[in-house]
Amino acid sequence: MPKGVIYKALSGFYYVRAEGGSVECRARGRFRRDGESPLVGDRVEYSLDPQGKGRVDRILPRKNAFVRPAVANIDLLVAVASEVEPVTDPFLIDRVTAIAEHNGCEVCICVNKCDAFDSHRLRDIYAATPYTVIETSAVTGEGLDALAECLRGRLCAFSGNSGVGKSSILNALEPSLGLKTGEVSEKLGRGRHTTRHVEIFPVAGGWCADTPGFASFDVEEMPPIPKDELAGTFPEFGPYFGRCRFDDCAHIKEPGCAVREAVEAGEISRSRYASYLRLYEISAKYKDWELAKLSRPGT
Repeated sequence: MPKGVIYKALSGFYYVRAEGGSVECRARGRFRRDGESPLVGDRVEYSLDPQGKGRVDRILPRKNAFVRPAVANIDLLVAVASEVEPVTDPFLIDRVTAIAEHNGCEVCICVNKCDAFDSHRLRDIYAATPYTVIETSAVTGEGLDALAECLRGRLCAFSGNSGVGKSSILNALEPSLGLKTGEVSEKLGRGRHTTRHVEIFPVAGGWCADTPGFASFDVEEMPPIPKDELAGTFPEFGPYFGRCRFDDCAHIKEPGCAVREAVEAGEISRSRYASYLRLYEISAKYKDWELAKLSRPGT
């Protein structure tokens, strides 16, 4: 049975990129009965009827799957930030990195507009993390080669608050996209009268998943991470696990907490730890069954 990757979902049709080109498919009815839907980014098996119409028959195992946007198998999340107007709150980045860690994605932090600032505040905050931090300028081109190298061969998604220059960066990396900056882009199917859809576009030797609204990942719409799993999404906490006085330490206010001691010693960024506390507070408001429901693609 032929295989391919879904690169666009639109009005109940799935467009599969396969060896012989693009195939327009419907999905088998059993997916709906089983409460499962194909997603953009899915690797699938498909078949053709005698009239050449395609049908998605099987979804191959996923690396990950996200709810909003409905996309699967993301390799890299790019958190775009800025040190100048608008100045990015590190908490916004930390929500993206936590989501990425929880879903098995690599992270690249792109600090844009470096031609307009001298501060390296964000770079310094993430110095103790394993994340790649690249300072870029869509105006001068600085850092874009390094960013392109991160994207090469990967399916990625961009996230960042409005005005940090996501569309400018993508235009600089892939001029053929012709994205409009600072306004709605009709090219990628956005606007009051367009149909909402998700699509994958080639960018700098890799692929970028995009959805209406032009922040591929709207962090506010992401389901919270279960509080018991949250500490594991901050990789710099890892060396201190097992060294706390209590085995079930939540690293909040327990005595003898090795993570808190590391923060006091300057080994873990206070900014990062503050984000952990805020995310923990958000997660604690939800019951396990509520999180499970929120985390299902298509809900």
